[in-house]
Amino acid sequence: MFNTTEWNRLRYNVYAPFYDAVVARAFRKPRRIALGQVDWEPGMRVLLVGAGTGLDLPFLPHDIELHATDIAPAMVKRAAKRAEALRRDVECEVMDAEALSYPDEHFDAVIMHLIIAVMPDPQQGLAEAHRVLKPGGQLCVMDKFQPDEHPAGQGRRLLNQLTSALATDITRQAQPLLTEAGFQIRHDEPVLMSGLFRALLAYKPVPSKH
Repeated sequence: MFNTTEWNRLRYNVYAPFYDAVVARAFRKPRRIALGQVDWEPGMRVLLVGAGTGLDLPFLPHDIELHATDIAPAMVKRAAKRAEALRRDVECEVMDAEALSYPDEHFDAVIMHLIIAVMPDPQQGLAEAHRVLKPGGQLCVMDKFQPDEHPAGQGRRLLNQLTSALATDITRQAQPLLTEAGFQIRHDEPVLMSGLFRALLAYKPVPSKH
């Protein structure tokens, strides 16, 4: 299995110089739609997980506390440069999405764009997002997903061995992953390629008082 943390760090360091040329324009509108679903408030503490080169930064409010992480140092370096160019105060750090070094219940919102289909263990990555979110906190997801009602067939699973090594997994299902991690989905919208890419807004439920 090629999809490991070390392999992702290596390949995204290699992809970094031309990542924007491939990805930026195609995902500009999906990013804007996904981030438009979030209930923004001044002073929110927000975490960008798998921030890449920082392509989400232009679509984020300026009156928030913003942290950005990625597994690949070359990506983090470019995200920091983009933040500086945009005159944004962003804490950019190299970090594994499946082992975040933040305390429990630290963020008001977590953004995961084009990373759930890349992580070796998406359930662990979502468990970490759930852990660092405050109760009632929001999770903003935009990624490619297999339809929730149709698990991937044998042909797609075979093709996935190649695509997951070079690009992303093509068999993951959004609602089962988010629900199993403890999130409740508030919004789910197709944003690209006839619904292959979807933007979802979920939240971490507030514990009921007995």
